[in-house]
Amino acid sequence: MSAQKTYNVLFLCTGNSARSIMGEVLTTFWGKGRFRGYSAGSHPRGEVNPMTLELLRQLQFPTNGLRSKDWNEFTRLGAPRMDFVFTVCDHAAAEVCPVWPGQPMTAHWGIPDPAAAEGDDAQRMLAFREAFRTLENRIKIFIDLPITSLERLQLKEKLDALGQTPEHVE
Repeated sequence: MSAQKTYNVLFLCTGNSARSIMGEVLTTFWGKGRFRGYSAGSHPRGEVNPMTLELLRQLQFPTNGLRSKDWNEFTRLGAPRMDFVFTVCDHAAAEVCPVWPGQPMTAHWGIPDPAAAEGDDAQRMLAFREAFRTLENRIKIFIDLPITSLERLQLKEKLDALGQTPEHVE
């Protein structure tokens, strides 16, 4: 019996402090060994947003080792080879991304930035929960796709469609 391939998935955003970090955690958690999540930013903030960490802890997701990273870290020799790269904010989607070794599949999964939410802590946490829920829905659908049986163009269409809706995509 051959070993099952582990797909590496990179989530990109400008600051790498909220949405992309959530994508990293959710992909690794729900991927159960079949998918490994990573995250990075074009201009990383240097720390994970405290509300991101608080939400992940409240929901009992692992937070050890999470850090804000520059996306160039994943273009270096010896970096994990990515199979999929998703931008989760409009700024990163508009930027010229590095050339990723191995030509991974890419898609834009724009999600409003919870770190930009205004209001009291409860209102701001609500924005973080909404971003988390949207990402979790998309990631669960993504990891259930029959990746090995879809042609590249079909897979690309499904990945793009996932970025258009927070709910179920056929």
